[in-house]
Amino acid sequence: MDFFRPNIEGLAVITPKVFADQRGYFFESYNAQAWQEACGGAVFVQDNESFSKKGTLRGLHFQKPPYTQAKLVRVLDGVVWDVAVDLRRESPTFGKWFGVELSAENKKQFFIPRGFAHGFAVLSETARFAYKCDNLYHKEAEGAILFTDPELNIDWKINPAEAILSDKDLQNPSFAFYKEHSCF
Repeated sequence: MDFFRPNIEGLAVITPKVFADQRGYFFESYNAQAWQEACGGAVFVQDNESFSKKGTLRGLHFQKPPYTQAKLVRVLDGVVWDVAVDLRRESPTFGKWFGVELSAENKKQFFIPRGFAHGFAVLSETARFAYKCDNLYHKEAEGAILFTDPELNIDWKINPAEAILSDKDLQNPSFAFYKEHSCF
């Protein structure tokens, strides 16, 4: 596995070593020892999967303390633009974002530590998205930021006016709201 470190501390893009031949392919998608050495070894306790059609945007979601979650995300079918926003107030990159294209073809995974908001936009006709979390989901700890927040200025690689959103994500507050109310 190759671990790329973006310019925001804690994030990692993982590219597996793929062994392909006439039968298909094989790769190690998780190895506890390599994981411990490269990312500190978050212990995952919940796996999730979603299916979405082209133009769907899910996010920017997070869990508020004390239920914050680290995530290891990947695409099983299709292509997404995956984004993480640093919500760690003490971080020099607080409020900055990083995005990466994840696809069934490139088999990359994206590690997002605790203290980040997360979202993705579907670039292919459909996408099946899977992720591991190191803490269980708690409804009362849900948080979300408006995906078009001007302060964050995220390039979603799709037209925001045409994004397919849940009713809930249409109502998300601004990044400024959370900063003002010390919600993270």
